[in-house]
Amino acid sequence: MSMSSSPPDGPSAGEAFAASSYRDASSAPRWLQSFFVSIVKARWLVLVLYAVLLPPSIYFAVQVNSDNSIDRLISADDPERVANREFEKVFGAGEYAVLLIEADDPFAPAVLERMNRIEQGLRDLPQVQVNSALSIYRRAKGGFQITPETAAAFKSFATGTDLLRRQGLVGDDFLAIAVVLEVHETGERRQAVDGVERVVEQAGGSSPPVRAVRQVGLPYVNVHLHEATTRSGPRYFVLFGVFVVLLTLGLYRSFRALLSFLITLATCVSLTMGYIGMVGGVLTIVSPMLPMMVLVTATSCLVYLHSRFVACPEGRPVEEHRVFALANKFVACTASIFATAVGFGALAVSRIHPIRQMGMWVALGMFITWIVVFTLFPALQKILHTPTQQERRTAAAWFVQLIEWIIRVSYRRRYAFVAGSLLCAVLGAVALFGLPGYVARMQVLTNPVEYITPSSQLYADTRRAEQVLPGLSISEVWLKGSLGIVSEPAVLNGLYDFEMRLGADPQVGSVMGPTTILRIVRYLGGQTDKWPTDPDAVEEMAGDLEGMVPMEPMLQRFVQKHSLAQTHFSVISHAVDHDAFELLAQSIRQHWQDTVSKHPALKPIELKLVGIAPLQAKVSQSLVPTLVESFELTVIIIFSTFLLVFRSGAARLLAMIPSLFAILVMFGIMRVSGMTLNVATILIASTVLGTSENDQIHFFYHYQEAKRGHGTAEQALRHSLRVSGRAIFFATLINAGGFLAFAMADLPPFRQFGILSAVAFVLSMIADFTALPAALWLVFRDRPDAERAATPAPATR
Repeated sequence: MSMSSSPPDGPSAGEAFAASSYRDASSAPRWLQSFFVSIVKARWLVLVLYAVLLPPSIYFAVQVNSDNSIDRLISADDPERVANREFEKVFGAGEYAVLLIEADDPFAPAVLERMNRIEQGLRDLPQVQVNSALSIYRRAKGGFQITPETAAAFKSFATGTDLLRRQGLVGDDFLAIAVVLEVHETGERRQAVDGVERVVEQAGGSSPPVRAVRQVGLPYVNVHLHEATTRSGPRYFVLFGVFVVLLTLGLYRSFRALLSFLITLATCVSLTMGYIGMVGGVLTIVSPMLPMMVLVTATSCLVYLHSRFVACPEGRPVEEHRVFALANKFVACTASIFATAVGFGALAVSRIHPIRQMGMWVALGMFITWIVVFTLFPALQKILHTPTQQERRTAAAWFVQLIEWIIRVSYRRRYAFVAGSLLCAVLGAVALFGLPGYVARMQVLTNPVEYITPSSQLYADTRRAEQVLPGLSISEVWLKGSLGIVSEPAVLNGLYDFEMRLGADPQVGSVMGPTTILRIVRYLGGQTDKWPTDPDAVEEMAGDLEGMVPMEPMLQRFVQKHSLAQTHFSVISHAVDHDAFELLAQSIRQHWQDTVSKHPALKPIELKLVGIAPLQAKVSQSLVPTLVESFELTVIIIFSTFLLVFRSGAARLLAMIPSLFAILVMFGIMRVSGMTLNVATILIASTVLGTSENDQIHFFYHYQEAKRGHGTAEQALRHSLRVSGRAIFFATLINAGGFLAFAMADLPPFRQFGILSAVAFVLSMIADFTALPAALWLVFRDRPDAERAATPAPATR
């Protein structure tokens, strides 16, 4: 049983069904045909209209601000973020950083002099507060000159208690400066960080006798993310622009076609970004995907439209063929753009604000792209007189031979292709969701340091700080009571007990609160650093607290200044993921309940957990639901779209095989290579499904076009591949090449996103040309034409 390697005698499938496809186009709604005729006739008016819209769009587009800080991942109206803002109104807002001054002997006079100059410079900076063992000692002594004698006295003070060591301010080979930057947006943060770096450099930086001055913390991470994203953004679009130029010239061999492409693409992006600027939108860490998705989708649609247009048969008038091509591709292009819009619009279910916002903006960009592609591009085609294949032969003539190979091999290997793709998809699903008792689900990345470029100094400094400091993750235990309650002796005893319970918890690195500061004050006064057991001594400390709060800035960050009704403990730990934070939060609440049971004076006080650690935990908790819920919603809506576009039930299911195969196999690749889900890779499923479905839509649209002409399965496959196959191939190159530009990103998550997306698009295309035709042979139970012709017809009576 063999198949011919060439089509059967007689007209080719492309010729056999050309007439029927033209009839299909002519039978399109009259309003649609009239619309495209009107667009071509009114081409100059269309061009003028867009020329009027572009200047304000570009103006608003350049007004769009960006903020790539981690806390932007949480919506402004989120309960946890609202609670954080309320907390900051009481105790002040700020982002915490640490300067780690390392030296062989950190208490040497020269090292202390360097540290002293740094602190003095930092105090002169606006919106910057500093605290260290040295600053505490200096305030207690009313200032001092650093000499060998005073250095020895300071060393005795710093090492004579474990309070400073447990806070991470003192170590065997380092002293630390805790810095609070009172910043609220990108510009302020950048200015403050620049100021700190300048002070460190002017003071001598990491020159001997100092081994290193490591500057770490959330402000530095946020600045690094912003700069890396800003720096990489132009790189993405330059690479994509070069790719579009080379692809368009290589495929259509026409500068006029290239110009029509570039003008259309620039218009799509300008109008989309202009709208975002007009409504005051702010770009975030995931926002570079927005213009890239618009560019990729628009370019793919242009390839489909222009490929249909340039394939003008001999003897057919160009203007008649232009309207035919637009009408013939309208339904498929509209459905494909809608599929992409749905894929990203489904991200609206995400609890992560930038992802939800980006999804809705991409959906809007798809609507704008749909309008521009079917209005401006036809006008430009006409104005620029873009050539058809009658005037200039297009590239990739080899694709005709490839079509015959696909038809032949997809039938012979139909069972292997279908079974193999399903097996790979199942293994990919196991890699993502796990298998109870055997395989754990894929991990979610939440540690901000993993978003930093590994080769950067900040990454090395942060890793070093994680080794020697009690942690960089801060949770605030906010305690709210009535007027003056914090200064009551019984309450102070209870707060000290709570501090001790927290400090003894193995999940806690260190604790800082009002009772910690009171103990330091006692120690500075020449007393023990232990909490007094004598009631009179506690009463005296309560009185001292009331007198110190109005004058001591460090104490004001822990006790409400005027009413003394609220206080908090800063809990520093290594908990960065959701599970670790949940365990920590449960322990904190349990310690509070136990403390309240022992100290009834604490009963009126309400406990609430706030801070950056709870926000990061919420982000990690929201990543997996974002993936699952948005993906499920995308599948449902796209399937419903297919229900309307394709009448065949089998087609509705088969059309999703390549995309699902590519997505799940891509997750398998992530698992094998040790990659994790993060704020970028979490978007791959919706991105690939919404984008690669375009290919299947065009494939099936033309497959059914041939079937309506009463063609066989082989004839329908050949027609579909000849009309859309080459466009699918080059559209995949566009998708893969566009997202591969992200592989040049400085940030690891975006490099992974770019590489994995490109791989998924290629996998989807491979499935388009193997598993999909193979499944069609099986589902429709058809055979190649040569085999059908060789089989004798059943005898008739």
